[in-house]
Amino acid sequence: MREKPILFSTPMVIAILDGRKTQTRRVIKDKDITNNFDIDVDGSVYAYIDPETGDSYPPTAIARHQIGDILWVRETWGFVGCEKCGGECCTGAPDNYKGDDGCFVYRTNYGTTEDDSFPPSMFKWKPSIHMPRKAARIFLRVTNVRVERVQEITEEDALKEGCVPTFIDGAVLISAKGRFHALWESLNAKRGYGWEANPWVWVYEFERVSEDGSKDK
Repeated sequence: MREKPILFSTPMVIAILDGRKTQTRRVIKDKDITNNFDIDVDGSVYAYIDPETGDSYPPTAIARHQIGDILWVRETWGFVGCEKCGGECCTGAPDNYKGDDGCFVYRTNYGTTEDDSFPPSMFKWKPSIHMPRKAARIFLRVTNVRVERVQEITEEDALKEGCVPTFIDGAVLISAKGRFHALWESLNAKRGYGWEANPWVWVYEFERVSEDGSKDK
């Protein structure tokens, strides 16, 4: 079992905490990987060919995360010393973590917009990329890995990505897949991996676990 960090945006952390999100798709940026996929006639990938040795491996053998790995979630966070909050931040939300000299606090506990930070005079929210391991509160075990094009996502898998369809009078106005399409564009289009580019992605399925890797209750 390996332990690695993984980044999630605040809305996606909320979806994980709500139990709605059990999948994540990550772009395969390395062209040396995608250029050496063996692709079947139906477009599915069935092998990765090592360009140096010619050996054939399952296409997921070189994925960053493997089945059984534990991922600790990096999310938008902050730290408040007890001398500033008098213990208020430690009890303001159930998931705040009490340290030896203060509390780690998490954006998802206090909203997602720029004007609802808590408490605004005590600290500034820090980017998820800077979250240390000791501040992590969410742990995920990888249960499955596969490779596909991003446009291959199904409505069922879009739901597992944490996307919620919009209904009007019982009819679907925007599907979960439509929501995922918009989310994907917002995160990846400017980086050259938008929906129309249809990049190859690693699809990671996961379950939430405790810090020691046991099944979360």
